[in-house]
Amino acid sequence: MSARHLVVMLKEPRAGRVKTRLGRDIGMVAAAWWVRHQTARLLRRLDDPRWRLVLAVAPDRAGMASRAWPTHLPRLPQGPGDLGRRMGRAFRALPPGPTVIVGGDIPGLRPHHIARAFAALGSHDAVFGPAADGGFWLVGLKRTAAPPATLFSGVRWSTRHALADAVATLPGRRIALIDTLRDVDTAADLAAVST
Repeated sequence: MSARHLVVMLKEPRAGRVKTRLGRDIGMVAAAWWVRHQTARLLRRLDDPRWRLVLAVAPDRAGMASRAWPTHLPRLPQGPGDLGRRMGRAFRALPPGPTVIVGGDIPGLRPHHIARAFAALGSHDAVFGPAADGGFWLVGLKRTAAPPATLFSGVRWSTRHALADAVATLPGRRIALIDTLRDVDTAADLAAVST
């Protein structure tokens, strides 16, 4: 059986460079503080022997050396481009086998969600975790072959169309949907996950 990889997409928690939409609502320093603590809790929860946890970090050089995250976890540079290009690069950088990608801004994410995503890849080519806003908080590919060159091309990121657009870049593939969770982009999102 191929190794399972769980990739967490992370930006170094620096004020004004991470979660800027949230920062406009609560202040850039407070947003960076939230990211630092949210990420630490999330990585502790997701560091699980059932998969290999890998960090895809930005900015590339600073992120590779950053002490903001546990040093025992391997890191990949995200590289340039929109979110789709950066996730596609992560999918292509790892050896073949089931790979799931999530962000660091999902307070409700637990290991059983990741296990469910990997289980879905047993009988599907791809899996998505829908977000309440029409986007998605998780994407996974079986990766028995290279991801298609069109993966994530034309996706309208940060809109209610993001999930539908991403699914459309995988024509003819068997796609599973798992739990709907909420990521945090604004103060309203933060309030919703805090209740």
